[in-house]
Amino acid sequence: MRITTPSSRAHIQKGAYAVEFALVFLIFFSVLYAIISLGIVLTLRLSLQNAAEDGARAALHYQDTLGKREIEAKNVAIAQSSGWAPTAPIVDAHICQIEGNICGPSRVCSADWSQRCQVVVTVTTAGMRSVLPPLMNLAVPDQLTGRASMLLDGRAL
Repeated sequence: MRITTPSSRAHIQKGAYAVEFALVFLIFFSVLYAIISLGIVLTLRLSLQNAAEDGARAALHYQDTLGKREIEAKNVAIAQSSGWAPTAPIVDAHICQIEGNICGPSRVCSADWSQRCQVVVTVTTAGMRSVLPPLMNLAVPDQLTGRASMLLDGRAL
């Protein structure tokens, strides 16, 4: 029978704190890393959404034709989203009739409820994995999209 003394028990436990610290540190670091990466993705996503909303609001400003409203919406969305995105954003702005989703040149937009139109602005950017820290590239999308739509006031058409 072996008798353990307090000094021999301390010798047996030597290094246990280092192992516990290593395990806790890995968990803590992984959670912190995920929070930072998710924060970056959400910031970029909300910035794209804000650019799309600004573009949709710009289409509400008075223009002579619907085509000029589309151009104004696209220009504002490009101006709001360029400079901070990893790649040049792809901006699509078009005006559609709500009933039947007619987006061609034959669209008729008026104050009549059955012929009301909306502007739809979509801002898409790719290359998000080049912005994020290297370990989180597997869990996040490479492409983010912001989309906004706004009903055009038929009285101003």
